Amino acid sequence: MPPKDPLLGTLKVCILNLQTEEGTVTDVNPHLSSCCELLELTLRKGLQQPVLGLVHRDYWQCFEQLLQHDNCGRLSAVSLAVEQTLACRKLLSAQGRGRYLLRLALRRRVLEGVIKHLLHTPKVLEWYNPAISLLRNEEFVEPFMSLLMVLSEMEFKLDMENCSFLDESWLLPVCDMYEAVPCRELGMVLRYLSGRVFVLKLLPGSQAQVDKCVHPGDIIDEINGVSLRNACNGQAGVVLSGLKGHPLSLRVLRWCVQDGGVYRPIIKLLRALREENPTLQLGPPPSSQEPTNQGERPTPSQCLKEGRIVYIVQFLGKTNIGMYGGKEVLQNGIPLVIQQNQPSMEVLLDLKETHLICTEKSNMTELFQHHYPEISCVGRFGQPDYTIFAFCVVESPETPQSTGFCCVVLRASAVKECEEIVNRIV
Repeated sequence: MPPKDPLLGTLKVCILNLQTEEGTVTDVNPHLSSCCELLELTLRKGLQQPVLGLVHRDYWQCFEQLLQHDNCGRLSAVSLAVEQTLACRKLLSAQGRGRYLLRLALRRRVLEGVIKHLLHTPKVLEWYNPAISLLRNEEFVEPFMSLLMVLSEMEFKLDMENCSFLDESWLLPVCDMYEAVPCRELGMVLRYLSGRVFVLKLLPGSQAQVDKCVHPGDIIDEINGVSLRNACNGQAGVVLSGLKGHPLSLRVLRWCVQDGGVYRPIIKLLRALREENPTLQLGPPPSSQEPTNQGERPTPSQCLKEGRIVYIVQFLGKTNIGMYGGKEVLQNGIPLVIQQNQPSMEVLLDLKETHLICTEKSNMTELFQHHYPEISCVGRFGQPDYTIFAFCVVESPETPQSTGFCCVVLRASAVKECEEIVNRIV
């Protein structure tokens, strides 16, 4: 009977559990973190520490060394994955970088190739103890590579920007995008703690409080693509001051997970915040219900079409907004459509991977379809109706002489769904 390794047996069971979940594997899959942790344990097993080294060696250093021994060239899948990991400013430790690269390799379906490259690089492979490591055991490495082949055939859709906690944990927080129209200030009181930028409270009547997209206890992870990981006091204010009068896009890490429980890696930090500010009241969890607007339709807001879920929304109309399609014109274009008082129409909004299709629900007549690169901007209206959203698109992209941009306005059935649609189109 061939020898067995408990790590491989457990990893096989975990992969089978991943396969039982139909469709794409996403960050909310309950078996994902366990699978990644088992891969990590396998790559660490038998990894020897340098005798005179002052830095603890982790499997990330093995991947990093592959750049120096990459016979496939700088544009190989291995090199590109390692270089993207090195370029990520949200990672501060070797553990975080190793975890990021594993997630990236799963997403790109190249994990089998990365490990195969390591196995064919003797100067790196010799870091592993042949008596302990699975990678240097001929009886174990073959079934391990077979499991990696299965993973490489699966589709993983992972949010690589949500990586600021990989240094501490495989579990990731809920991550949302908050987009604000140009304003003087958002009205958030921030607290810097352990390299994180926490929202302490929202000022009454401020833009942030009106939008209800950020809550006390949340973490501002980045602003307009600028990472705030390991930020020093006042850094967020400096970034915001340079963006006054411009649209803002904030990546927000929630204090809670999908089921409403507190995100474990920040429990100690939240306790420290409450000791400093006993009046701190955490905002609502993602699973809580948003208050409904008067006149909101009680009918289901989604339906199945060709096996996929599509949104049932109201098409309010569209209007030409001129030759500029930036996000700030939405706040002028949306009122123009509403003032025209065009008859609304119930439509099906199908958000595919590469484009969106809008179809009249009553007779299934296609009203329009646009590929995402054609859409110059998308956003919500805001006060007083947070369910209205719109996007700008070139009105006649097929003709050499364009007639300008068109603002297309729709209304979702709920605030949360409106935010979800906007984030999917972005």
